[in-house]
Amino acid sequence: MNDPLDAELIAAQCSAVRDGLVIEVVAETASTNADLRQRIDQLSAPVLRVAEQQSAGRGRAGREWRAARGDSLCFSLAWPFSRGLMQLAGLPLAVGVALADTLRTLNHPVTLKWPNDLLLEGAKLGGVLVETGVARNGSSDSVWAVVGVGLNVHANAARDTGLPHDVTALGENIDRNALLATLTDALVGALRLFDTQGLTPFIDRWQRWHAFAGLPVCIVDQGKLLHEGVARGIDAAGCLQLETDAGLVAVTAGDLSLRALSTNKA
Repeated sequence: MNDPLDAELIAAQCSAVRDGLVIEVVAETASTNADLRQRIDQLSAPVLRVAEQQSAGRGRAGREWRAARGDSLCFSLAWPFSRGLMQLAGLPLAVGVALADTLRTLNHPVTLKWPNDLLLEGAKLGGVLVETGVARNGSSDSVWAVVGVGLNVHANAARDTGLPHDVTALGENIDRNALLATLTDALVGALRLFDTQGLTPFIDRWQRWHAFAGLPVCIVDQGKLLHEGVARGIDAAGCLQLETDAGLVAVTAGDLSLRALSTNKA
């Protein structure tokens, strides 16, 4: 591990700390998302919590998220919102856009798989897990989101072997502290914009980086085939628009897989 994560190094390169963002780095925890969710009643400012290793990292639908010490980024950002809890439905898509935009400016041609995956050359690079809740602090309640991100930075065979889908990493000689600072500033900007304008400012950019735009896909939920059709992007609510034989279907949940695959692994 040639670039151990360091809160001071991250903070020195992260503009958001000047506005009160707190940065925490721990050697190991079960889940950075779980850590922050348990603390939202006590939080008074946004917190970025980063772990070198997670023993119970989770992706969407409770799936295991593998990470490797020194070769991955596992972090969560707890952020307060002025909009209501039900108005945060499209937030994972906005987060994906912010991450993809930033990584692409760093010469990593990342694309997006609905609803929460980052792809690089068709293989899984990372994922987003957003969990929301209401913090009860005395007489006032506040809405918070905990935005969890897992990202493969350096290649690691032990981490990547035996998974049911292709995985990849950004590459070598990447300073994880600098990368995390850059991603954090992008996320903070995206969360602020989402709080005032919702998903609308992110839709065109999501469509631009849509990995399966115009391709035949199937929608699978817990192993059951729900729909087949052509992926046409997302609507204003963040639902996947699927062109089927029966017409346009708005999909709100599920696992997106290419129809050409013999098994539902994508």
